[in-house]
Amino acid sequence: MDLKRIRANSRRVKWVLGLVMAVALTGTLSTLLVQARAPVPPSDAAIASVTWSGLPPQGRQVMEQIREGGPFRYEKDGTVFGNRERLLPGQKRGFYREYTVPTPGLSHRGARRIVCGGMKPRDPDACYYTEDHYSSFRLIVQ
Repeated sequence: MDLKRIRANSRRVKWVLGLVMAVALTGTLSTLLVQARAPVPPSDAAIASVTWSGLPPQGRQVMEQIREGGPFRYEKDGTVFGNRERLLPGQKRGFYREYTVPTPGLSHRGARRIVCGGMKPRDPDACYYTEDHYSSFRLIVQ
């Protein structure tokens, strides 16, 4: 082998090794960044609140329907809310249930919901209101 080929092979090996190291470093850094930004499940104290009177009229009506056990306007009302966003305090699956708060003028469910937690749906431990389809929640206080 002549000197030109040896140098060319050496450059290719260095280039491939550099590429492998860059890919490995990128994967490691992206994993660390994702882990660093993982949401921390909040406590009730960390969540903003809204008073009963601060709810829209439709929200107050839905709260009354929850305490009465229905009837509810939408088929999805009363079904399990998975808390996939992890914005509510961590609980076992089945603890939270969601209910639609109708928005006047819309022909679909819209973005407003009430999510209640507890083992007794008619007497929940806590209820939360969201007007932005689970992007944020406010604890409903009496």
